[in-house]
Amino acid sequence: MFRFLLLFLLLIVSLDALSNSAILKRANSFMVKGDKSNHFRAYNDYKNLYLRSIMSDDDKLRENSLKGIVKSGEILHIDISKYKKELTNFKYKSTYKAPKPKSNKKTTKKIGLKSSHKLKSVAWKNDRLILKFDKKLRKNQINYFTLYDSKKKKYKYIFDIHASMLNKSKSLRKDGIKRVKLAQFNPNTLRLVIENNTKLKVRFKSESSVLSIRVDGYSKTSKNVKTTPVKKSITPQRVDRDKIIVLDAGHGGRDPGAVGYKRYREKIIVMQIAKEVRTILKKRGYKVYMTRNSDKYIKLSSRTKYANRKKADIFISIHANAAKSKKAKGIECYFLSKSRTSRASRVAAKENSADISAMNKYGKQSFLNFLSHHKILASNKLAIDLQRGMLGSLNKKYKNVKDGGVREGPFWVLVGAQMPAVLVEVGFVSNPQEAKRLVKVKYQKSLAMGIANGVERYFIHN
Repeated sequence: MFRFLLLFLLLIVSLDALSNSAILKRANSFMVKGDKSNHFRAYNDYKNLYLRSIMSDDDKLRENSLKGIVKSGEILHIDISKYKKELTNFKYKSTYKAPKPKSNKKTTKKIGLKSSHKLKSVAWKNDRLILKFDKKLRKNQINYFTLYDSKKKKYKYIFDIHASMLNKSKSLRKDGIKRVKLAQFNPNTLRLVIENNTKLKVRFKSESSVLSIRVDGYSKTSKNVKTTPVKKSITPQRVDRDKIIVLDAGHGGRDPGAVGYKRYREKIIVMQIAKEVRTILKKRGYKVYMTRNSDKYIKLSSRTKYANRKKADIFISIHANAAKSKKAKGIECYFLSKSRTSRASRVAAKENSADISAMNKYGKQSFLNFLSHHKILASNKLAIDLQRGMLGSLNKKYKNVKDGGVREGPFWVLVGAQMPAVLVEVGFVSNPQEAKRLVKVKYQKSLAMGIANGVERYFIHN
């Protein structure tokens, strides 16, 4: 306990290294830059300021940080409902006015689209990639950003278009460019990725229902040059798959977890799904461990200790939800935070019920405050990628799959993790429709594929 308190005090000292005004100024500057990576950085800064405001009882700082969280969270499509509600009810009216970002319709205007646009065709025309849609595109429907991996020397040019495809995902071959792939990233977003080992010059414009993307700077080869086809049976091993993943099947042994429709038990369902995820990730070249391989009880604190011993890169705890109302349904992802929303508190209370840790309430809350700063941004990103991965996989085969969103919650099974850690709620065993699906192998495999795809997406982008 003394060691923990010492770590907590050191954290507070390190946080004071930058003044609140300096962090707020930095966060506002990230927002002005207008790209996705900087919006994530701004969101993280605003969250840290929010925690500081609570600890220092600073109303002005609290209001400014809440404004920043709401603004950046809406752009990133993160669930910020609890912060928006708190801001609305906030009695203190600050005279501070944050500097307005430069006019940019791409990021400041809300998108009111629900997959109403469909992609009709896509093809290369010389150095231009032409995408034709069934309706006129608005500028705020196109989100363009770039990523660069300095270790692997890979450049990625990414377009997120609020639309859907008529056909399945496809790779658009282009001599001189390493990879061009178009796929349904989530039900409302079509993602185009142009990847190359050297820097490219990418420009785009939208006119009516046509998006034209011009690519220059690549090595153009002759059309007569034959290329050797890659065998489908060979799975290319990438350097970024040299990662360690720890999967945690919730509950077990004397703790059945949620017991729902037809007495279906959470501990059995999540174990089956976790094993499917392990199988897929191992085939893709990842090193995967499980906190439990059989129906046995394990303390919540022991689960993250195991992940720390294995030096895991990420920790995923898989659970199934339950509620009094049989109508409650949906897939959700949580990352660690001292959330005060009633929904998060209810879910956390259920998952924390097996915790018999000797740490007292004050110690737990202090430790939670400490970890809210640590890895919160990475865990948030991981949760978003897992949520999108599951929805993308399930929506291909099943109807009425509800998106419960990415949320924050005080889950003790995540406390102590020294890596990005996420708790996944794969559905409600108390809902008859979801319960029937959750016990079927086919549905479990689709869920597992979505989680594996989310892991893949996280490592590619981070």
